[in-house]
Amino acid sequence: MKILIATGIYPPDIGGPAQYTKGVEEAWRAQGHTVQVLSFGIERKLPTGIRHLYYFFRVLFSLPRADFVFSPDTFSAAIPAFFASKLFGKKIIIRTGGDFLWEWYVERTGDLALLRNFYQTRVPQFNLKERIIFCLVRFLFRYADAVIFSTLWQRDIFRQPYTLNLEKCFVVENYYAPPTRQNYSDILKNNRIEKVFVGGTRELKWKNIQRIKEAFSKLQEKGLPVSLELQTGSREQFLRGIESSYAVILASLGDISPNTILEAISYGKPFILTRETGLHEKLKDIGVWVDPEDVDDIAAKIEWLASDANYEIQSKKVEAFTFTHGWEDITKEILAIYESLKL
Repeated sequence: MKILIATGIYPPDIGGPAQYTKGVEEAWRAQGHTVQVLSFGIERKLPTGIRHLYYFFRVLFSLPRADFVFSPDTFSAAIPAFFASKLFGKKIIIRTGGDFLWEWYVERTGDLALLRNFYQTRVPQFNLKERIIFCLVRFLFRYADAVIFSTLWQRDIFRQPYTLNLEKCFVVENYYAPPTRQNYSDILKNNRIEKVFVGGTRELKWKNIQRIKEAFSKLQEKGLPVSLELQTGSREQFLRGIESSYAVILASLGDISPNTILEAISYGKPFILTRETGLHEKLKDIGVWVDPEDVDDIAAKIEWLASDANYEIQSKKVEAFTFTHGWEDITKEILAIYESLKL
């Protein structure tokens, strides 16, 4: 089978869609399929509109050799790929990651709206650009051949505002790596002195970093040896940061299926995670959960996990979690969706 992947980012770019693209590409190639990846190049330097038109023609010229299009994107690459696909009568499957519109709005306004409340309360406050994006994404979800979500939580948030046709919506869980267990005796010995929590890669407003920093400051004033470290380098540096950390913390305003947490689990690391996530049901028994709007709650959970006894409890819980969902599983599920579209 010949598969065209339409994506804005691809490694060495950092981000979930980039890693997802590489993962499915390699798995499909290993299964004997022909895969072409079209990621943004010169498009990054072009203004909106011209960028989309240029990418539209790139997709258009690649379509005759493709059986279907897969796009781990919902706007920049997916919109032009959708129109090109329809011109050639090709099926297109969209996979949602985060929520571009919500992230954009929070960064623009500084309004720390929870993702699950966003469409119920903030649509009237959209500016012209946000209204256009909202309408285009709703059009895409309505007319794409299939839309893949990684969690039911996100699908249910999107269901009413984007008028989803549930018959065309599917859930394919995110990538859960096999455990990467190592001997952490030296790392943990050092962490007994300075307990470093890794807090992700991007200091964006929806990541709620200021409240997290405030929580750490409160504990440091009490004399607790805890600190927050943001990994802003390459993916390899980020993974090394997780490996050498005491624990991982994400207290964002909404995280659908955060790769950072799944990577923490693969390294056997305890974690603190926002309640505003699609992973709660899956990981409810092994995580430490926080209200992202409550600094005191965030601080209390950090202090709780900083206890050696509690840390040992959480480490054992994480170690006992053995669920995996590899790229081979993911790609086979996507292909099954494509086959169902042909019926």
